Amino acid sequence: MVEQSDKAPLLDWEEIPPSDATRAAPSPPAPPRKKQDVPAVKKSSLPVSLIVTDIGRRDGISSATTTTTVTCSPTAVVGGRERGTPGRAHMRGHPAPPFPDLTVTDQWEEKDQIVAVFVVTFNSRSGNMVEWCLPHDINLDGVEFKAMASGSHRITNDFIYFRKGCYFGLACFANMPVDNELERGARMKSVGILSPSYTLLYRYMHFLENQVRLQLKNPGHYSPLEAFYEDKKAILPLTGNRLVNECHTLSVTTINRCMHPEMKITHPAGCMSQFVQFFGEHIMVLWKFALLRKRLLIFSPPPVGVVCYRVYCCCSLANVSLPGIGVSVPELRPFFYINIADITALQTELSYVACTTEKIFEDKKELYDLYVDNQNVKTHRSHLLPLLRPNAGDKERYRKLNEQRQMLLYSQEVNGDCTSNEEDLIIVFFMELNNRIFQILSEVAGSADPILTAEHVRAMGLDPQGDRCFLVELLEVYGVDVTLVIDNLCCH
Repeated sequence: MVEQSDKAPLLDWEEIPPSDATRAAPSPPAPPRKKQDVPAVKKSSLPVSLIVTDIGRRDGISSATTTTTVTCSPTAVVGGRERGTPGRAHMRGHPAPPFPDLTVTDQWEEKDQIVAVFVVTFNSRSGNMVEWCLPHDINLDGVEFKAMASGSHRITNDFIYFRKGCYFGLACFANMPVDNELERGARMKSVGILSPSYTLLYRYMHFLENQVRLQLKNPGHYSPLEAFYEDKKAILPLTGNRLVNECHTLSVTTINRCMHPEMKITHPAGCMSQFVQFFGEHIMVLWKFALLRKRLLIFSPPPVGVVCYRVYCCCSLANVSLPGIGVSVPELRPFFYINIADITALQTELSYVACTTEKIFEDKKELYDLYVDNQNVKTHRSHLLPLLRPNAGDKERYRKLNEQRQMLLYSQEVNGDCTSNEEDLIIVFFMELNNRIFQILSEVAGSADPILTAEHVRAMGLDPQGDRCFLVELLEVYGVDVTLVIDNLCCH
């Protein structure tokens, strides 16, 4: 046992790595690929008018033609690929350098940026409270409710990803029964860390799990946490002799490098495949809302750890590797776990994915565009209602995805193929689908006669009839200057 001391050895916090069986459990959410540091798209000086023409079916019922004009943002998608732009290798996990002034080694070996370590406890009189933290002067207001999700008293353990201002956090929670009237028969604690980047937090999952068990059995035993912080703390700007912990003191470059590294996608073992299996055909509904940069809120009772991974998976559905795509639309940002204290912050967000255990959010319709409860999805936005029902095109895309998954599993079983895995296959499936859509849109928008026909739509992998509403919304969100001509009745 490590004795409590203010002078604990620097590496006392380090733990023996978990066995392979243990590693198969939680691993990190990793960021969706960024579409930054890419050539700018062409811009027009005036808002773009998107002309949507519906030609009624000539089946003896109607042959009328309806034209609708929608005003879009003044940014148009540029077709083609710049010379030297990475192709398929880039799409499959070998990204182009996002920071030209860094070496390859610097980019792929992201440095530790732990800005805080803390212990949260539940007090039967005061409720959730921060029991201990380093540094002592850091602002952790609200962390006590993020590190210990609402409803956690009903479970024995959990892990939670969350945001605190511009920082990301990971906390491990545990609940132990005790024969103690003061604690009302249960002792609940969480041990967590904060970092400007969520891509590194997974490294410390095992350590945090061990530490929360230690805190339950030996409250006040902080030496390993002190040693851990001294070893991993971030080097932040100083004002006089005082460490500055406020987010705005970090340079934009530093924050971008930490929060938005363009790196090979990593994810928990089985994360994407379980995500697809859980939602079934409705995975295509989530894909459309993610690609449209809507606000997605996922509700689930505790435990919330697996739901945090669903947040990551939703973000991954919107990956696009073509240069110049998406620079004019809001970034789809993962907020992970949120509670009622985040309501004010969410009111200003244009695009996000988050999860919560608090049912009250269902009534806060102004905060989200899509609400997900178990496998049920709903929206209060009337123009998005047609997107909730998987259409024939969605079912065909889902069939193709499962077909590819089965072929991969067969290849692994029969041929012993270890070069590919199901997780990468799913991510690449949606990335290539997105790339194909935007590539064709780019080519049409850059042509002398920018008319998008049903043939173009089919070439994108979309259904000219069932996906029309989705396509109209996509053109408006991304500001694509084309005339859409498809032979189906208006879906509104």
